[in-house]
Amino acid sequence: MEARAEDLLPVEYFHVVFTLPAEIAQIAYWNKKAVYGLLFKASAETVMTIAADPKRMGARVGMTSVLHTWGSALTHHPHIHMIVPGGGLSPDGTKWVACRPGFFLHVRVLSRLFRRLFLDGLMDLHRAGQLVFFGDMAGLSAAKAFTTWLAPFRKSEWVIYAKPPFGGPEAVLAYLSRYTHRVAISNARLVSAEADTVAFRWKDYRVKSGDRQKVMRLTTPEFIRRFLIHVLPDGFHRIRHYGLLASSTRKANITKIRALLCVQRPERATASGPDEEIIPLTLREPCPCCGGPMRIIEVFRRGQKPMSRAPPWEWAA
Repeated sequence: MEARAEDLLPVEYFHVVFTLPAEIAQIAYWNKKAVYGLLFKASAETVMTIAADPKRMGARVGMTSVLHTWGSALTHHPHIHMIVPGGGLSPDGTKWVACRPGFFLHVRVLSRLFRRLFLDGLMDLHRAGQLVFFGDMAGLSAAKAFTTWLAPFRKSEWVIYAKPPFGGPEAVLAYLSRYTHRVAISNARLVSAEADTVAFRWKDYRVKSGDRQKVMRLTTPEFIRRFLIHVLPDGFHRIRHYGLLASSTRKANITKIRALLCVQRPERATASGPDEEIIPLTLREPCPCCGGPMRIIEVFRRGQKPMSRAPPWEWAA
């Protein structure tokens, strides 16, 4: 959260959600790494392409994308939550181009391009032999059968929707802190957990009016099965940054945008002397070997030798 707070801009932020048809979500379930990766890529390319169109906004934009794979009842429902600043840099990088107040991009235009990019990418994965199929859909391994099966999806409407803009940069941080590191269900939704049954609250979106909140009771093995559906492949990153916010150029782009908006980055309080207490740092990135949280075992000044003699891989352990 500290890292993201440094990147926030004093502009309107928008929340766009990209979803997949249920039948294609089944293919994603069998091919998580390939199809989830395609979902990230196609959704980001869609927003950057439409935003760069001079008829739309004519700007280079950036976004933070978060992958969710669950519905309220812990069913498999892969979708991307995208957080986008309301504007971008002009093509020559000399000015900030703001979108219309309260409106980012037309969702129907986004939907059509996303559908084409995703389906083309899915065909590429099939041709490369990176998709597997099971059960009644095993026959889709054949190229002709898969092409025929995909044809109707090129004409159907894909659901993309834009939620109301965030209330401000602080609301963006509140969203990230609430959802980005939660998998499938929060403790607050659990009603009871017994040896044979787990009960939890869920929201029934099929109910058009009245109370959508209900309680679902599942056998313990079924609850565990649904939860494990949402465990991602090893090393797969469920939070990614694109465009102006891509990791390689983010700091430089944020600095340029702040200068164009005539705002300064808030300065951190720093120690004023050698006797000041050294505040322990926190590591934001997971261990590259196991994916677990890193922890600081020792802090030493420049030129000072560390006390520990253990090799790095033992430090991480």
